[in-house]
Amino acid sequence: MKKRRTLRSPKVLAAALATVMAAAPVCAAPFGEPARPGTLSMQQWGPWRDRFVAINGRVVDNVNNSISHSEGQGYGMLLAVLAEDRETFVRIWTFTQNELLIRDDGLAAWRWEPDRKPHVTDINDAADGDILIAYSLALASELWRVPVWHDAARTIAVSIGQNLVRRDDGYPVLMPGSQGFGAKDRIDGPVVNLSYWVFEAMPVLAQLDPKTDWEGLSRQGQDLIRRARFSPDQLPADWISLKTAEPAPAAGFEPRFSYDAIRIPLYLLRANITDRTLLEPFAQSWAKAGGIPAIVRFADANALEPLIEPGYRMIAASVKCALDHSPIPPELRDPEPRQYYPATLYLLAASALAQHYPGCL
Repeated sequence: MKKRRTLRSPKVLAAALATVMAAAPVCAAPFGEPARPGTLSMQQWGPWRDRFVAINGRVVDNVNNSISHSEGQGYGMLLAVLAEDRETFVRIWTFTQNELLIRDDGLAAWRWEPDRKPHVTDINDAADGDILIAYSLALASELWRVPVWHDAARTIAVSIGQNLVRRDDGYPVLMPGSQGFGAKDRIDGPVVNLSYWVFEAMPVLAQLDPKTDWEGLSRQGQDLIRRARFSPDQLPADWISLKTAEPAPAAGFEPRFSYDAIRIPLYLLRANITDRTLLEPFAQSWAKAGGIPAIVRFADANALEPLIEPGYRMIAASVKCALDHSPIPPELRDPEPRQYYPATLYLLAASALAQHYPGCL
C-alpha cells in the first residue's frame, strides 16, 4: 500500500522556512509563511463567531443580502483554526462540504443565497475561497489530527493546481475562477485579482500538491504587485489584465483600488513577506489621510470614500507597524464586529500581529 503523504505542522514549516531564508535581509519569507494556530483569543474570535456564523455553519455576509460565499466559509474555517475552536470549524466545514462542494472538479461553488432555490446561484468557483478552504483544512488536520481533512485539503489543492494555476508568458498565474478570466474568455485576458494570492497558504499547498509550482506562483504574485501600480500613489487595481507586456487595469471593471486590493498588504504581512518595496506604497498613500485607507479612482486619483471601519484601518496600522514599529492605536483594539468583511480583515490582521509583530500590540 502506498504510504499517504503527510503534511508537516505549520510550526515546523515556519521554522524550516525561517532557517532557509535567514540570510535574506530584505524579505522575511519570500515564499510565504503559514499561520500559527492560537494567534486569536476567544475574546477576539467569540464576537465574530456569534455574529456571523449561523447554527448550521453558514458564514453570513450581513452587508451583502446575507448571502454566503466560498471566501466567507474559508475565512471562517481559518479563523476557527487560529482560535483553536474545533466545534465551530466542524460546523463551518460541514456546511461548506454539503452546500458548496458540488462541482465535478472538487472546487467550491462561490455563491449561496438564502432566499433562492436552489441556493447556489453561480456555480463558478473563486480561487481565494478554494485556497482558503484547502489551506484551513490542512492546518486543521494537523492541529486536531484528523486525516480525512488532510485528504480533503489535498483533493482541493490538486484541483486548484490543475484548473486555476496557468502559465502566462512562461510564468505561473492564478486565475480568479475556472471560467471567464482566461485569454480565450476575454479580449483582455488573462485577467487576475492580486488579492486572491493568499501567500501564507502557498507553502502548505506545495506539500499537498507538489506538482504545481506554488513557489513560482508566490514569487510571480509579488512581482505583479510591484509592476501593477497605476495611480499617482502607485496602488494596484482590484482587477488586472495581463494581455500586454505590462499589467493594466482590466476592462469591464472600474479602474480603482478598492475592497479587493486592500487585502494585498494584509496577505503579505500574514505571510511574513516584509519587502519594503511591496509595502511602502500602501503605507505612504494611507499616511496622507491620517492612516485611513480609501477607495481610489485611477482616472483622477481622488478618494471616492474613506474606508473608516476598524478592519480597514487596522490593515493600515499593521503595515505602518511592520515598517516603522509604530504601535496599534488604542481605538483599534478589540472593536465590536459590525460588518462581515471589515470585521474579518480585522481578525486576520490581529492574528498576523500576534504571530509576527507582537511588539505592535
